Amino acid sequence: MSGAIEHGGVALDVKGARVAIVAARWNAALVDQLLEGALAELAARGLAREAIAVLRCPGAFELPSVARRVIDTRRYDAVICFGAVIRGDTPHFDFVAGECARGIAELGLRTDVPVIFGVLTTENHEQAARRADPARDNKGAEAALAALEMVSLYRRIGGAA
Repeated sequence: MSGAIEHGGVALDVKGARVAIVAARWNAALVDQLLEGALAELAARGLAREAIAVLRCPGAFELPSVARRVIDTRRYDAVICFGAVIRGDTPHFDFVAGECARGIAELGLRTDVPVIFGVLTTENHEQAARRADPARDNKGAEAALAALEMVSLYRRIGGAA
């Protein structure tokens, strides 16, 4: 990888960056599309496949704990969390989506590694499908770009990333 890449008119220094992706198995068809979008975007920006680790966990609720373990290894410059929580007829959505978001946000505040929230939280399956669709509005690709931008920003600021 050559080092500087462009995104939004800003040069990003991500030379040698390593990214971990933690992806939930629940709603796998949607999450797999997010994952594919992220992997394609990271490759397009010059990251070698060997610089990317993909780890699967049961669901969105487990994402923060797995992400924390990944951060503790100190092997990755960013962690991207992918999941899909779709509102149903019970309060399950509120608990899972809220705790997942809180846990991921807390990791981002308490560690020196950027943690990217790539969890779809939608009212219905159609909304989730739109946001995961590689041909439309794939949020996986957006999360990958956010991870690279944060790695570069952390490097400019100084610190471990």
